[in-house]
Amino acid sequence: MTLPAAVLSVRDVSKSYRAARALERVSLEVLRGEMIALIGPSGSGKSTLLRLIAGLATIDAGKGFIDGFEQRLQENGRLTDKIRAVRRRTGFIFQQFNLVDRLSLFTNVALGSLGRIGFWRGLFGVWPAETRAAAMAALARVGVADRAGQRANTLSGGQQQRGAIARTLVQQAEVILADEPVASLDPVSARRVMEILRELNRHDGMTVLVTLHQVDYALRYCDRVVALKAGRIAYDGPSSGLGRDILVNIYGPEFQDAFWEGAPP
Repeated sequence: MTLPAAVLSVRDVSKSYRAARALERVSLEVLRGEMIALIGPSGSGKSTLLRLIAGLATIDAGKGFIDGFEQRLQENGRLTDKIRAVRRRTGFIFQQFNLVDRLSLFTNVALGSLGRIGFWRGLFGVWPAETRAAAMAALARVGVADRAGQRANTLSGGQQQRGAIARTLVQQAEVILADEPVASLDPVSARRVMEILRELNRHDGMTVLVTLHQVDYALRYCDRVVALKAGRIAYDGPSSGLGRDILVNIYGPEFQDAFWEGAPP
């Protein structure tokens, strides 16, 4: 039996912000088709790790490196010339949606095609028929096609986040990096966003790496969980193995009082 290939590899990576150490010698392999939750207390390094993988920040100099699609993205504290090509295959979803407020939802989603059609055509809204069709199909896929003509800043948070997911579909991303995509949403909208990500993973085979504060969402939607604590990996395994003792070790004894009914035994 042939195992799926690793689409992302993080090896011995550290990251410092002046005197503060955000990550300490972290290693992680993400296989094609996985849906992985990154969890951990605030300040544990979850968002930092995701930003490093996306090339939005650079790792510390040293022997650590990051690979994507078998291409070296970062090494010795620097981005390589492969980062742009890999970014075209990787969609990033931000907590605050990252849509352009004054543009319509359709235009925001169509911007996902810029890597293929060129900047100037996108700047003037000269969208090819293929892009127009892909944008509307993506909006329909996430359930907001009826909002295509609305300015982004008139939409609810959940609608904007679904638009951000639709943009990654138009981008034809193979990997989605989602940084706390439901942190600003109400519970119903949050569940809908997580269900869309899971559907894209299971039915389209997209690889999803998502940071979450909600442990119950990690357990419900992701087969694998990676937990960070003080910049180090404290757990990496199946969500079914993430028991109460491990969670208390990661979050501290207060976790037992904070986590509602339905926590792992």
